[in-house]
Amino acid sequence: MSVQTEGAEQTEPEAPRAGHTIRRRVVRTLGLPVAATLVLLTIVAFGEVDNYSTASDTARAVTIDLAVQELVQDLQTERGLTAGLLGGNDGFRTELLPARDQVDLRRIDVERLITKGEEVDNRVAAAVRELDGLSGVRAGTDTGSGERAATFAFYTERINELGNLDFDLDSTGDEELRRGAAVLEALGDVKEATAQERAFLNGVFSAGGFKQGEFLQFVTMRATKDAALTAFGRYANETERNARDYTLDTGAAREAAFFEQVALRSGDGRGLQVNPQSWWSAHTTVLDDMLQLEHHVGSLITSRAAALEDDASLRIGLLIGAVLLCLAGSVWLATVASQSVARPLTVLASEANRLAGEQLPEAVQRASAGDGTDPPAPVRVPRGASVEVQMVADAFDRVQATAYSLATEQATLRRTTAESLANLGRRNQNLLRRQLGFITKLEREESNPTGLANLFELDHLATRMRRNAESLLVLVGAASPRQLSEPLNVSDVIRAAVSEVEEYRRVTLRRVDDAMVAGSTVSGIAHMLAELIENGLSFSPPDVDVEIHGRRIGTTYLIAVTDQGIGMSPADMQRANERLRGEGDFITAPARYLGHYVVGRLGLQMGIEVQLTPSPVTGVTARITLPAEILSEQQVPTPARQITAAIAAPAPAPAPVRPLPSASIEYVVVADSPSDDGPRTVNGLRKRTPRAQRAQPHAATATVQAERPAPVSDSPDSVRDRLNALRGGIQRGSTETAGTP
Repeated sequence: MSVQTEGAEQTEPEAPRAGHTIRRRVVRTLGLPVAATLVLLTIVAFGEVDNYSTASDTARAVTIDLAVQELVQDLQTERGLTAGLLGGNDGFRTELLPARDQVDLRRIDVERLITKGEEVDNRVAAAVRELDGLSGVRAGTDTGSGERAATFAFYTERINELGNLDFDLDSTGDEELRRGAAVLEALGDVKEATAQERAFLNGVFSAGGFKQGEFLQFVTMRATKDAALTAFGRYANETERNARDYTLDTGAAREAAFFEQVALRSGDGRGLQVNPQSWWSAHTTVLDDMLQLEHHVGSLITSRAAALEDDASLRIGLLIGAVLLCLAGSVWLATVASQSVARPLTVLASEANRLAGEQLPEAVQRASAGDGTDPPAPVRVPRGASVEVQMVADAFDRVQATAYSLATEQATLRRTTAESLANLGRRNQNLLRRQLGFITKLEREESNPTGLANLFELDHLATRMRRNAESLLVLVGAASPRQLSEPLNVSDVIRAAVSEVEEYRRVTLRRVDDAMVAGSTVSGIAHMLAELIENGLSFSPPDVDVEIHGRRIGTTYLIAVTDQGIGMSPADMQRANERLRGEGDFITAPARYLGHYVVGRLGLQMGIEVQLTPSPVTGVTARITLPAEILSEQQVPTPARQITAAIAAPAPAPAPVRPLPSASIEYVVVADSPSDDGPRTVNGLRKRTPRAQRAQPHAATATVQAERPAPVSDSPDSVRDRLNALRGGIQRGSTETAGTP
């Protein structure tokens, strides 16, 4: 089947060529964005992100370093005051306690900054933990039991550990940051040397002179300070060197330098008459100025790190923008490149949906109904469609042609099969009707009780065969000719259904409310009930009866067929109810479920709801709900009115003397009034009289008068036993008569 194109010439290139074309387009579309994304993301990951992280870490390290330097300066202050107190100057005691509190506060501040657990944090935390020994040193100082030299050495070791911490400031790739870190480290060494000198000379001045070996120690401290100042000058820039010179040329600095010269001239052991308080105050001012200079250098480093962070952020933003721009360009290119395929594919998909949802089903339906065999129209593709899209459309056309051919064959086969089955069912029904009529004739002529009983059994078997033929007609959608024009009582419909099952003796009728059903539905309702009753008998123990109840519920009528059998699982019951609702196809279902499909088809035709539910104890209850539309308001006929029912059958007798006559025999149904005392079965239903015992057809309009039997007070089982005994006596009498010469 050819493909119709709108203004496009038909071409059919080979499949390999089309595949290469698609692959080249995919490579051109995806190559640029993938390559650009990989390159730019690599640069971001290993370049700018690393610079940003380094700058951020540097700024944080400077913050921690400055906090540690403040702690160091407070420790230096406590060290100097302690040395003066241990040197004999009790005037420093009032200043020592506030200095100790300041050290404790600075320690808390440092500990708050090192909570991330990084490598720098761990090194600082280890140095801070060494300050735990301060409590013992402070106690020895307060009691006067501490040695001045040992106490001074303890403070100096703790200060050196904090001052020599590595904050990884020299690992950055920025030269300005490395220079600032070197200046900050050198300034810290200057402060420490100056603080050591302050503390040491504070003790010397408080003691009135140098002890043995102390002058050499002082000279060493002075040399260390000079070396630190030289290192600072080597790394510092012009601004920082000017700040250093200003700090060392203040009035307090000159006063401290004067006291240093006095100490240097006392190396021969002479006594020193210097006020320790003046020395302490002057040098403390110098150290405060140095701390300010240290903060200034730290702020410069922090500013540089922040600038590096901003630069890295800017570059990252630019790179991300470039990535997004490349991706947007790639998307645009991919969109443009794919339009040649997307638009035709959209049209093709719409055509395929229309084909699957409208064209093909309509064509198959027409073929099934025999209205025509025109195939559906071919798939259309828009102008400018690529060769790949045209190939797909051509493939759709071939699939459509194949599917239509198979569907029409199946539809034709299904239609002819249904017609054959319907024809076969009608033939069987006609033959069975003739057979039942012949059996009825034999029943009229038979006078032997045994032969009559056998004819009744044959009549009953033929009735069941007729129901099977009618089931076949129901499944294929053919109507049954058995319909009444007059309404019929529900109890009579139930009896007609019971007469069409094999084990009718095991069916017990309980309470059945009076109601009339439309004559056009009597045959279908009886058929449904017969299928459900026989199903309940098949799955019940042979010694347990199936019970039937009938209740008028509002405007509807409910008939319940209850068995005490093996029951059904919830899943099986759900599937069975689906079949009883008319869902599914009997052709593809197992043969054992045909009765369900028959009931479902009949229920759909008459609007009757059928549902299986678990019985109260065990087994299954079939609930048949008759809608108000098929119920008749006509009252039960009086004895003067007679209705010839084509399907009515006598109620099942409790005794096995003979089976019920066929439902094909015509009966005169005498619908008694509620006060009628005519013959009744053990179930409380009014008995019916076979045609052989009624008036001839020409007198069918006469009222049938039945003799009223004597009331039976025995139980149904007793009556059954007595009837069995009667039947046995008749058979024995017939045998003895036949054997007499």
